[in-house]
Amino acid sequence: MDTKAFKRSLQHSENYHRRGFGHQEEVATQLKSEYQSHLIQEIRNSNYNFQRDNVTIRLAQAFGFCWGVERAVAMAYETRQHFPTEQIWITNEIIHNPSVNQRLREMEVKFIPVTNGNKDFSIVESGDVVILPAFGASVQEMQILNDKGCKIVDTTCPWVSKVWNTVEKHKKGEFTSIIHGKYNHEETVATSSFAGKYLIVLNMQQAEYVVNYILNGGDKCEFMAKFAKACSAGFDPDIDLERVGIANQTTMLKGETEEIGKLFERTMMKKYGPQELNQHFQSFNTICDATQERQDAMFELVEEKVDLMIVIGGFNSSNTTHLQEIAVERKIPSYHIDCVERIKSNNMIEHRELNGELKLTENWLPEGEIVVGVTSGASTPDKVVENIIEKIFELKQSVAMV
Repeated sequence: MDTKAFKRSLQHSENYHRRGFGHQEEVATQLKSEYQSHLIQEIRNSNYNFQRDNVTIRLAQAFGFCWGVERAVAMAYETRQHFPTEQIWITNEIIHNPSVNQRLREMEVKFIPVTNGNKDFSIVESGDVVILPAFGASVQEMQILNDKGCKIVDTTCPWVSKVWNTVEKHKKGEFTSIIHGKYNHEETVATSSFAGKYLIVLNMQQAEYVVNYILNGGDKCEFMAKFAKACSAGFDPDIDLERVGIANQTTMLKGETEEIGKLFERTMMKKYGPQELNQHFQSFNTICDATQERQDAMFELVEEKVDLMIVIGGFNSSNTTHLQEIAVERKIPSYHIDCVERIKSNNMIEHRELNGELKLTENWLPEGEIVVGVTSGASTPDKVVENIIEKIFELKQSVAMV
């Protein structure tokens, strides 16, 4: 399938919408009311340091809603205003934040049901409105919706679209796309659908396995078993790793993506020589600015003296998980929570560990004066951050009064 031609054709269809519907002003007021926070603005104005009683909050200098997320949520709100009576669907969570997705449900935006791991588009009818989320949607999903005659509202983040353009370039040059990401993450699923040959590597360890195979060969059956769910149909590591290009899921750790790119560049240079490098390796910068800024701010925050770190974001948010990784690597007591309800008391907090498991931790909030580092992922509204900070103030004040 010529995915580039299909996308071009779709974008010229009268049923395709990507620029909103002219309700920006009303929606901006609504979003400000629902998601912004006076306390968070006060902390920003205080050079990201704020003290109340015996609690000092140190807020990361880049956190929370990024431009792409704000744009996607605003377009979803605009869609409901513009189509007040139509049936509206969304192919996935608009962003990885439970409160935002719940708000869309309250606005009677329905989520495409998933049966046995597959989305059921049979319930979508011609003329229905379907929102594509910030992470994008696969070419196959877009084709189904287009064939059904749906009105498509595309909120895909432009940074994600940039990655799609990159893998299209790989495909045109007959390069295999090496995608740094999680094979089952909706963004990577969408990106791989635009690629020709592709292989998805989760981390540096998997990348090193692949480059070792490139240089030294190995057990082909073992290779294919390892990447069975993370490669294109008919993938052959003995043929398809001769020419490779680098791409990434935009929410992965910037440093790791760069290291993986350099590793493959060195590998192809070693195997084919510097003069042949451009025939065997391609690299374009597809790292999202917002992801990079939040990671850089977190690296700065963990260098400050903090007693504990609160990392706020959806439990299925990749960029939030990577912020948590930075704190864990520094061995700072750190708790990834998605909402204020995870804080049960000053003695108990429910949080997500890096392995994905939920854990209840006792005595998480130290006695006496404390410094709390706070950051949040790119899908987290300021209002959620405010609620959690206020809860910490409340718990510490109640203990002090006892």
